[in-house]
Amino acid sequence: MPYEKLEISTASPVLSWANHPLGSEEIKMAKNVASLPFVFKHVALMPDVHLGKGALVGSVIATKEAIIPAAVGVDIGCGMAAIKTPFQGEQLEGKLKKIRLDIEAAIPTGFNDNKEVEKSVTNWQKWREFKELHPGVQNLQEKAMRQMGSLGGGNHFIEVCLDTENQVWLMLHSGSRNIGNMLAQSHISTAKELAKMAGNKLPDPDLAYFVANTPEFQSYWHDLQWAQEYARFNRDVMMVRFKRILEKHLAGGKATKPLLEVNCHHNYAEKELHFGEEVYVTRKGAVRAQTEDYGIIPGSMGAKSFIVKGKGCANSFCSCSHGAGRLLSRNKAKNVYTLDDLIDQTKGVECRKDTGVLDEIPGAYKPIEQVMANQADLVEVVATLKQVVCVKG
Repeated sequence: MPYEKLEISTASPVLSWANHPLGSEEIKMAKNVASLPFVFKHVALMPDVHLGKGALVGSVIATKEAIIPAAVGVDIGCGMAAIKTPFQGEQLEGKLKKIRLDIEAAIPTGFNDNKEVEKSVTNWQKWREFKELHPGVQNLQEKAMRQMGSLGGGNHFIEVCLDTENQVWLMLHSGSRNIGNMLAQSHISTAKELAKMAGNKLPDPDLAYFVANTPEFQSYWHDLQWAQEYARFNRDVMMVRFKRILEKHLAGGKATKPLLEVNCHHNYAEKELHFGEEVYVTRKGAVRAQTEDYGIIPGSMGAKSFIVKGKGCANSFCSCSHGAGRLLSRNKAKNVYTLDDLIDQTKGVECRKDTGVLDEIPGAYKPIEQVMANQADLVEVVATLKQVVCVKG
């Protein structure tokens, strides 16, 4: 679908691929961001756009000479990883429950962390830079090391999926754990203090920003890049364990070569070239979709997911959606749906079926097919996946 230009009067226009008419709160949030003087060209809203903190989840914000830490968010580097394995669906028969229990035993979820730190984690080069991170996190290195290779909670998940050719895929969704959260919060509070001291009249206090070339900007940018690397490597560490479990059950423990590997962020900021200029691009719940970029757009725990290739659409700042997007808040989902609904909506999926994951029920999310239809100009679908095992954080 082609985008529509929102009919609002702001310094920068807002281009929307949204699959629903925006509500007054969503429009206000888009307006607030688009009115900031350092926004470059326009703000782009992805099909799965919904309310967030400061800025809409599913928005792409390109800026010149400034960055908004709360727009990047607190789960820095949150994203997806997937591998296409050489295994076929029939090899999974009778093994799904054992695979799920093995995943739950090997990869800590929720607030849990690893009891021992494995060698690949200890050897991660970026630990050398830990002393250069924000003073507020200097007591967290040991915790950050133990959490490397853990899933976290909320909407994070690990899935065994089948594509339309019956090929087995491994997929997971996670970010920078507690260390990313603490770094983000430390810098967000600095940005808010600076705004207060400068008497900045912001449309929303969560839009406090750092100005390029200031020590505060440089400190945030350094920590942001570090946390994004942590998140990417965290997914790699989990994927190695996950792959080993599948190989144990399907290949007698013999190592196999993935047919395709994808690892992409969807909550992050990078320096990129757009419309001939170097700008800071913040993707808050959006995936980079430059030409030939592979991306992952997951549905909910009972819906399809998609491996995509970017089409390099300039007006979206070469971006696409990061999932289906929530339809109901977590609390609302718990009030609207029952455990029986969860059991019904996750038929055929080997997963937890208890009230602890009720807020992640498929009905709490927008229909993923509709979201995909809205971004045919942003990505092409490479593979359509459906989960058979789902481990929630």
